[in-house]
Amino acid sequence: MLEIEGLCAGYGAVPVLHDISIRVADREVVAIVGANGAGKSTLVRAICGLLAANAGTMRKNGVDVTRWPAHRRVQLGTAVVLENRCLWGEMTIRETLRLAASSCKRPDGQQLFSLEEIVGLFPVLNQRYDTRVELLSGGQQQMVAIARALMLQPDLLVMDEPSTGLAPVVVKEILHAIEKLRQRGLSLLLIEQNVVLAAEVSDRGYVMSVGRIALEIGQGRWREFLNDEALVKAYLGG
Repeated sequence: MLEIEGLCAGYGAVPVLHDISIRVADREVVAIVGANGAGKSTLVRAICGLLAANAGTMRKNGVDVTRWPAHRRVQLGTAVVLENRCLWGEMTIRETLRLAASSCKRPDGQQLFSLEEIVGLFPVLNQRYDTRVELLSGGQQQMVAIARALMLQPDLLVMDEPSTGLAPVVVKEILHAIEKLRQRGLSLLLIEQNVVLAAEVSDRGYVMSVGRIALEIGQGRWREFLNDEALVKAYLGG
């Protein structure tokens, strides 16, 4: 599915990512956790093609996409929900989803998710389908951002800090949607500062610290990590 080896990237002369190597298998949910400033969002930008790699390789379904622009990565089945969502406030939910559906077609013609299925993940969106995005709550806007990404028909969804700033009841809805997507066979890469949330929904994980992968958490090892206060404090600051 996704294989990253020795990835280095940064902004101008400022290096941020150092020798990053991670993998996400088919139908797997993987989390990357770390404190603020660890480089998580920079990694997301590199994965989706918004930031060029200085070294290393990225392969998606066996294809080297290291130098591909963002729109070609979408065509190969990678969709991203950025932390700031990047929604157009003056557009309605209906217009937002229709634009996503028409903006990028997969070359293989696959349609993995129907509009009805996507909207069904978040029933409140159906109730406010013709409401401008700027009039929605922060939680509802996050739901729109996830739905828009799914309209691109990805087989890999990358989510950057999906729980940040949201009420617990909204986070619960998003976690429920993630579980449904997992059951549907979608691979997910979840970037999270909330390590407890990440452990709840993912199969495996990585801990990032100052731009590096400091620790890999194997399948079934989340509890071991969370119970080790020294590790949590060393890598996450608390």
